[in-house]
Amino acid sequence: MYIGLDLGTSGLKAVLIDAAQTILAEATAPLEAVRPEPGWSEQAPATWLDAADAAMRGLRGQVALDGVKGIGLSGQMHGATLLDKNDEVLRPCILWNDTRSSTEAATLDADPQFRALTGNIVFPGFTAPKLVWVARHEPEVFAKVAHVLLPKDYLRLWLTGEHVAEMSDAAGTSWLDVAKRDWSDDLLAATGMTRAQMPRLVEGSEVSGQLRAELASRWGLPKGVVVAGGGGDNAASAAGVGVVKAGDAFVSLGTSGVLFAASDAYQPDAATAVHTFCHALPDTWHQMGVILAAADALNWFAKTVGQPAATLTKGLGAVQAPRRALFLPYLGGERTPHNDANIRGAFLHLDHAADQAAMTRAVLEGVTHALRDNYDALTSTGTQIKRLIAVGGGSKSDYWVQAIATSLGIPVELPVAGDFGGAFGAARLGLMAASGAGVEIATAPAIERVIEPDASLTAAFSDAHARYRASYGALKGLT
Repeated sequence: MYIGLDLGTSGLKAVLIDAAQTILAEATAPLEAVRPEPGWSEQAPATWLDAADAAMRGLRGQVALDGVKGIGLSGQMHGATLLDKNDEVLRPCILWNDTRSSTEAATLDADPQFRALTGNIVFPGFTAPKLVWVARHEPEVFAKVAHVLLPKDYLRLWLTGEHVAEMSDAAGTSWLDVAKRDWSDDLLAATGMTRAQMPRLVEGSEVSGQLRAELASRWGLPKGVVVAGGGGDNAASAAGVGVVKAGDAFVSLGTSGVLFAASDAYQPDAATAVHTFCHALPDTWHQMGVILAAADALNWFAKTVGQPAATLTKGLGAVQAPRRALFLPYLGGERTPHNDANIRGAFLHLDHAADQAAMTRAVLEGVTHALRDNYDALTSTGTQIKRLIAVGGGSKSDYWVQAIATSLGIPVELPVAGDFGGAFGAARLGLMAASGAGVEIATAPAIERVIEPDASLTAAFSDAHARYRASYGALKGLT
């Protein structure tokens, strides 16, 4: 048996799988971020340990854990967990969605070596600018920093006693030479840091350490359980849904929208605002386009008109050619391809025929156009998408999925019901680490059905997307 632990922002999830990768048990424990100042977002690392203990006890209450061989870790990326020489936490962790270091991020991004070596824009949420902020605003804390760990890697320290990170999470710090899969001494020096403060690096499917005997005894696990490197949340989710080879991709229609493509080559293009990171498996990278409001845009509209989102989409029928009305889903800014925190959403070209159903279609189409932007940005770097799997709550809408298939010109596969997220992917990585490098994870979950593009509507969606792109420029001038 194998355990996956996924340390999210709002909760920690644990899953237990067997050698056939069937989920045997699940448990969760809640977490909460605090916002002491506008734009700040923090968590106390001690709460992660309490949540992990609660989740492990939850698994043990369902199934005896004496057959567990491996544990994999997944988690929220970019968080700055600062430790002193005794591994004591110096301050609350600054999380991925904390924007206090926007000035520091812009300064680092203006230094050409950061994009050249990391392949990415230095976003305010990344780890390196947070340390520059701490150096400027909390110098007494910065002077004591002996180790910097990402959130899941602080959990690993507790589990194993080892300071270790893995490639996919490390790629989101702005300190990793993503092509070489190693820390960059030049980037570290540019932020006042040294390699000695960084954790040892492993691949996500490699062993990073062994579970401490005290915790094994507490939870009823045997001695010698290995802990895999694991992955950042999206890389681990990709492992969970089988997107691990070049040509494979998934689209996630959750609160935000993600188009994630695996690649066997390093093909960065930072100017597109596409994230180019190491994958959780050796010699593999991934590219990821992110839109900030996917299902969140539909939920906003549903709340505005006083109807459940499922009710709005249920009666839409077959996909239609987009009409003149447009919706730009920039409710809280946009990441890929615009990297624009200030842009805001809009309905455009409404007329007397724009009833509730027409506006619902416009919302779904607007998110679809935004994902087409992501697709164009990813493929402009040479990344190929030959197989696309849809996950997330929005994938329950056939209208939406077929609109995406038609806009992108790619069949979209819908997996059977089940949880194929970060915790499941982490458990798979734990299986690989415990079983040896020759073991491969399943390529994908069972597919329930495939939604094909509607070729008769391809031109109409392309025309609508062109109008959508032009409208961004007009809207930018009004913001």
